[in-house]
Amino acid sequence: MPEAAHPEWRKLTRAEERVIVHQGTEMPFLGEYEHNTRVGTYVCKRCGAPLYRSDAKFDSGCGWPSFDQELPGAVRRIGDRDGSRVEIRCAKCDGHLGHVFLGERFTPKNTRHCVNSISLLFVPAGPESPSP
Repeated sequence: MPEAAHPEWRKLTRAEERVIVHQGTEMPFLGEYEHNTRVGTYVCKRCGAPLYRSDAKFDSGCGWPSFDQELPGAVRRIGDRDGSRVEIRCAKCDGHLGHVFLGERFTPKNTRHCVNSISLLFVPAGPESPSP
């Protein structure tokens, strides 16, 4: 559905749309959240759905934020067209987040969600924080 059909969705910039809507990838090591270590929740930039908690984030050295677990029901996995990777999308709005990789042994969960910073917004934890 076109963006205009969803008034509750955030209006995306051209760069955000290239990644979130058209399955692009932002440049590695330049994303806003790659080195973020604050406590809070990462939400979908397009629809605001909570996706990841900060305690699931780890430094994989890959150039994009990495998480070893999504919030229950927040992310759906689909095989890439080329069959070599598994794409991850927001379960609520179908926005492209990145890819998931298994078996790399970065964490005990043995899972790495490699997520484009541009697909996320960070909501800090605390009483003054807005709900994601």
